Amino acid sequence: MAFKTNLILFILLVNYSFSMAQHNANYDESKVPDITLPDPFVSLRGKLISTQQDWEEIRRPEILDLFREYVYGNVPTDFDQISFSEVQEGQNPYPEKALLKEVNITVSRKGKSHTMRLNVFLPKNGDGPFPIFFLVNHRAENEEVGLVEEGYWSVSELIDRGYATASFHGETVAPDDAERFSEGILTTLYPEELGKADGMRTFGAWAWAAMRAMDYFEQDPLYNTRKSALIGHSRSGKTALWAGANDPRWSVVYSNESGCGGAAISRRKYGETVAVINSSFPHWFADNFKAYNAQEETLPVDQHMLAALIAPRALYFASARGDQWADPKGEYISMQLGSRVYSEIYQQEVTFPLAFEEIASPIIQPFAGYHIRDGKHNLTWEDWKNFIDFAEIQWKQIR
Repeated sequence: MAFKTNLILFILLVNYSFSMAQHNANYDESKVPDITLPDPFVSLRGKLISTQQDWEEIRRPEILDLFREYVYGNVPTDFDQISFSEVQEGQNPYPEKALLKEVNITVSRKGKSHTMRLNVFLPKNGDGPFPIFFLVNHRAENEEVGLVEEGYWSVSELIDRGYATASFHGETVAPDDAERFSEGILTTLYPEELGKADGMRTFGAWAWAAMRAMDYFEQDPLYNTRKSALIGHSRSGKTALWAGANDPRWSVVYSNESGCGGAAISRRKYGETVAVINSSFPHWFADNFKAYNAQEETLPVDQHMLAALIAPRALYFASARGDQWADPKGEYISMQLGSRVYSEIYQQEVTFPLAFEEIASPIIQPFAGYHIRDGKHNLTWEDWKNFIDFAEIQWKQIR
């Protein structure tokens, strides 16, 4: 009983701190500090990066290592065995149009194993291989929502368009809780990470799970993994970016309203900040990230550099006007700067010439896109529709 009471008090304290932080957050653009951002195209030794070879062999690995060490922590890739088995436990909400596959992915390492659950919907009509939209889902399944939360995961619409779609719940990999986050793969498979300042934490664990999902898709001819999209919203949007940076098998990466530690520029200190996110959710990022609480300007990286790591694959950011906590302007600036890698390194015509205040419609082009919609913090069909339109442009030349 004492433990349960203490846990309730902890949750109340976190929620109070979170609400107070939102109340006291800066939403005044005139109070955004003057910032100098790290240059993605200058190496740690001062070398100007202008060729694809130098980007892929020198600068990209540098940036990825910096994010691992100072922000997100490690994503271990070693394990001894992986297996896939189908179960039948849930109820298919779309039996007239879709097939439901509930897949247990079991990974073994050093004599211990962990099983995560993958839920996959495939069109009943058509033989495949099907392009796949994969959602990193932090909204746990419950009796009211069931297996699918309408709008948030637009399964029916994706099936109607001939796509497969899948999701896993973060709870089956690493609980989204400061007290229990280690109860999944961290304790079972990678306990050595818990003692490291740059060790894997929740977002690294969820990124790891997205990789294991791709392992499953690759071994089954039903899926066209050359046409694969990784989607995340809010905290899962942060994860999707980190997973996409670490795993080049995803051809399109989407980050929806991911804000601080996701798409938004940290140095702007607008809405949610590094100090707030590390205080309210200390289990999300590597412990090293806490050294930059209220010291964003001393970070060796910023989020435009994470965006650049997705290239030459396609990248899309989305924002909502009613979600100032996630700093929509900071998300757009991050896309503007990060997408320079397509034109400067890969010689692809990608431009975001509009100022943030001038954006009136989605910017959907080859390799990089952005939209901002009316409304609040959420993942909606309006977002999904733009995601589909963007993916179809990217996949037009892929068989």
